Amino acid sequence: MRHFHNILYASTGLSDDIEGLKQALSLCRTNEAPLTILLVYTELPESQEGYREKFREFMQQQAEIAVRAARDALSLDEGTVPVRIEVAGDHAPQAIGMIRHVLREGHDLLIKEAESQEEPKGFKALDMTLLRKCPCPVWLARPISHPHREIRVAVAINPESRDQAEHDLSLRMLALARSLADTCSGELDIVSCWDFEFERYLRRSYQANIPDKNIQGAVDYAQSSHHAGLKGLIHEAGIDGGIMHVHRLKGRAEERIPAFARGKAVDILVMGSVARTGIKGFIMGNTAENIMKELSCALVALKPNGFVSPVKAY
Repeated sequence: MRHFHNILYASTGLSDDIEGLKQALSLCRTNEAPLTILLVYTELPESQEGYREKFREFMQQQAEIAVRAARDALSLDEGTVPVRIEVAGDHAPQAIGMIRHVLREGHDLLIKEAESQEEPKGFKALDMTLLRKCPCPVWLARPISHPHREIRVAVAINPESRDQAEHDLSLRMLALARSLADTCSGELDIVSCWDFEFERYLRRSYQANIPDKNIQGAVDYAQSSHHAGLKGLIHEAGIDGGIMHVHRLKGRAEERIPAFARGKAVDILVMGSVARTGIKGFIMGNTAENIMKELSCALVALKPNGFVSPVKAY
């Protein structure tokens, strides 16, 4: 299934790493889509205006070298994936420049190398801005050392949707994760967390004076309700036929999902950066953001249909 038709690979041009570019080209090949490469840099000051054109030419040449290296690494013929390179100087923050390009050109996926940092988990400011404000799905790539057919894909799902937009988002996440897994190892891990948030309080509170069997009944109901909802979502998404492993974990998602990703050596995690649709500036839920701060794998983050970015195209 083709999920993307107008893919953008964005870069600041400061890294020689081509892992994200390789993933972008591979995804374009699978989706039979062209690739636009956008190099966004901070515009040189007027005092150095004479160097601006030379610097743009240098950035263009570096991009062309990176594309050739990525094609060679993938054994990808030049005509297989059409590539267009754009170099853009801007006085605005680089993340804003990338989002403006997405808005103007109607891109349906933005791929970018995750910003490097000493601690190999979480994402730095530029990447977090994209996750919060970019209207299309954002793929933050990290190096994957093993063969493509061994890449492990997982998706984090919450079946307890607050509205139709979140329900539809869960279906889109499941379908995309299934499609990605089919082009990689063929196996999909579906992870979902459930909890009865009052259990600890009720078991420790002498004032509540509630029999243990009643508390356990409430816990069992929360568990069965979550399991039924998750099973229904998977069935509705139409992905029952592929190889998948469903993991229903008890506990807080911000703790259990990053630990699961590390323990299972997940390479790519698909999840939602849940937002209230149609409200500018109300971007990401606390749970999603807390999970992202602890991830050390590549991340593909989707927002609900109808999300309105606070960034303007011009």
